[in-house]
Amino acid sequence: MKTFDTLDELIALVGQDITTTDWFTVTQQNINQFADATGDHQWIHVDPERAKAGPFGTTIAHGYMTLSLLAGFFDRSIAIKDVRMGINYGLNKVRFMAPVPSGSRLRAQVKLLSSTPIEGGVQMAWQCTIECEGLDKPVCVAEPLSRYYR
Repeated sequence: MKTFDTLDELIALVGQDITTTDWFTVTQQNINQFADATGDHQWIHVDPERAKAGPFGTTIAHGYMTLSLLAGFFDRSIAIKDVRMGINYGLNKVRFMAPVPSGSRLRAQVKLLSSTPIEGGVQMAWQCTIECEGLDKPVCVAEPLSRYYR
């Protein structure tokens, strides 16, 4: 966990890599729970037997599931002591470059792209590159926006 005493400490790091998160294992149970939560039960995600004969030889995580893991990656890797709350504000860009097979281990490389003052706090743009252990290219690159309030 990378801990900042003040928001200004983090703001001073615009343009720099902030952290590399711990690995997270994507289980079939995670995939099934995401399918249940979203109503997306496509066989490539939830039917291991059928997926064995599919293009990836196993089930794969939903692209949006991979993207949604960013919330947990941030929560488990960055803490700012002097903020009363932080919220997700949206995304500038998202690309899914490779599938995430069930059982894969993922982590995120997090870079702070910009910081813009807003009423009561600051808006930050990030570059998050989600890597899958054993793959040469990332599985997802996204630019989420966060707002932190003092």
